Amino acid sequence: MLARVWSGAIVGIDAVKVGVEVDVSGGLPGIVVLGLPDAAVQESKERVKATLKNSGFAFPMRKIVINLTPADLRKEGPCFDLPISVGILAASEQLKTELLENYIFMGEVSLDGSLRPVAGVLPIAAAANKMGITGLVIPADNAQEAAVVKGLAVYAFQNLADVADFLNNPGRYQPVKLDGLVETLRATSLLADLKDVKAQAHARRALEIAAAGGHNLIFVGPPGSGKTMLARRLPGILPPLSFAEALEVTRIHSVAGLLKNRGSLVRDRPFRSPHHSASGPSLVGGGTFPRPGEISLSHLGVLFLDELTEFKRDVLEFLRQPLEDGFVTISRTKQSVMFPAQFTLVASTNPCPCGYYGDTIQQCTCSPRQREQYWAKLSGPLMDRIDLQVAVNRLKPEEITQQPTGESSTIVRERVQQARDRASARFKDESHLRCNAQIQSRHLPKWCKLDDASRNLLESAIKKLGLSARASDRILKVARTIADLAGDENLQAHHVAEAIQYRTIDRMQ
Repeated sequence: MLARVWSGAIVGIDAVKVGVEVDVSGGLPGIVVLGLPDAAVQESKERVKATLKNSGFAFPMRKIVINLTPADLRKEGPCFDLPISVGILAASEQLKTELLENYIFMGEVSLDGSLRPVAGVLPIAAAANKMGITGLVIPADNAQEAAVVKGLAVYAFQNLADVADFLNNPGRYQPVKLDGLVETLRATSLLADLKDVKAQAHARRALEIAAAGGHNLIFVGPPGSGKTMLARRLPGILPPLSFAEALEVTRIHSVAGLLKNRGSLVRDRPFRSPHHSASGPSLVGGGTFPRPGEISLSHLGVLFLDELTEFKRDVLEFLRQPLEDGFVTISRTKQSVMFPAQFTLVASTNPCPCGYYGDTIQQCTCSPRQREQYWAKLSGPLMDRIDLQVAVNRLKPEEITQQPTGESSTIVRERVQQARDRASARFKDESHLRCNAQIQSRHLPKWCKLDDASRNLLESAIKKLGLSARASDRILKVARTIADLAGDENLQAHHVAEAIQYRTIDRMQ
């Protein structure tokens, strides 16, 4: 007898409907899996055989052919264990088949019959309506992840026997309902607070501008000046994710396999901090069958590169295109996928190999040639894409011992939210824009108009600093954010002046 069960696969972060066709016929006992299965899918033959026996079902001692369609799409991972098990039971007439056309089945099976969570459930749940599917049958540990999708019946089970009972007696079961407490469990209360930072008013101001406009930021200063401490407090002043943004971020983390035991939605903006030994593919994504990299995992959040000059130059060059485009396309011989990558880059570095160039306390021991080679690791085009370049000095002894507590992250976050609200009102006809850093060149004449004083100031800065057209555009975007923080509708000369002084470390010798 022939049975067909629906499942799903992930291509990039998009879902594809996969048919699991099972034919049980005469011949020597055995199982054959067709349709470009990987090693994990091939191994499911033995897992499913033991699972069915240990769950109290009869395993048909006949020839079983399992075909995964479409046949030219590679099938990966253990998520096909459950649909294969259900297909064998249906083809051997051990359960009813009326509901099989309306549901997608996903899950890994253990040898004792229990169901284990799998990656990529959320993208498939989000695309289920387009596939003509009314519900999902998944492991219990994936329930909250899938239940955030509205208008989809999600049934979650602990073991294979319960799945079979559901198909035979569907009236006994109710779909999973999202637990509101679980959905909001991920609060920002555990994030590092900006009030812990003493002094550093200039760096704190740059951090606030970066948060309000989504601008890229680099801190340059000697060891112990607080660069890393400042950077790690950026997530605490960013506005919370909207539901649509949370769904977008969660889809990426689901594909990457980071949601198996994390409840429902990712509520906090991502903060990723890869080590400086990271490779290019680990940053932008890759593999024979591409998976998201660090820049996609930090989508709508922060990518923090500590000790930027310790990264290999060719690895940093991987970031140039995603910083400009907001997405990355990974091309392989067999497929090409696109991952979103709208992130805020925050970096920190010392000003020279010894770390003390320009320090007022300890003298630098590096030669000009050493400093030149040190900064040669950062290319001009990459620094061009960093909007805010801030020198951070070490604190004086009296600042360490006597400086009062500064503003808390909560107060700063309110100003950031107000600035972003002003930007959102301006973007009402440009739905693809989320913050000022994403403004295109065609928008600048409309939203960043310059008066004569501002224009003269900008032209003078371009001549003296040797700024490129891209750098001058980014100055205008930063000035637009500064004006939003001040509540001003039009750009003024002091907004542009403040934005210009954040471009003074384009090249340090």
